[in-house]
Amino acid sequence: MNIGQAAEASGVSAKMIRYYESIGLVPRADRRESGYRDYGAADLHRLGFIRHARDLGFSLERIKVLLGLWSDPGRSNADVKAIASAHVRELEGRARQLREMADALRSLADACDGDGRPDCPIIASLETGANVPACHASHIPSAPEPPAPRRRALAGVKTGPVRSYA
Repeated sequence: MNIGQAAEASGVSAKMIRYYESIGLVPRADRRESGYRDYGAADLHRLGFIRHARDLGFSLERIKVLLGLWSDPGRSNADVKAIASAHVRELEGRARQLREMADALRSLADACDGDGRPDCPIIASLETGANVPACHASHIPSAPEPPAPRRRALAGVKTGPVRSYA
């Protein structure tokens, strides 16, 4: 089958199949006389494995290791479990960070009146880093004062004063 058919059958886009081939995750497909790639059942099986691993959020590096273990009949399930357990810990850490970010943003949104005035606790927090979860606040450098807003004068059009929202 050609790459389009393989993509449809495996649930992996043709673009990703080409990419996986380029990085060695999938062996290069045989070519027909016409020059088109030719995929077989084993290729589809491998692509399905990769898709399922990606659906679980495994990195390409880990998928490469898992593929190696999958194709090794003498593999140790302890190795597979160690990879899966490490991934679970990472996912749980990311989930905690996402909950912290959602909670912080919810608090900021609740503190904002949303009444059309220029005062905005969300903007103030983004500017200063206040009320940003600690796991992310250390990555935010102090920003210099933003430049005053400027307007370009249009030919023949008078412009009024620029309002400051600071």
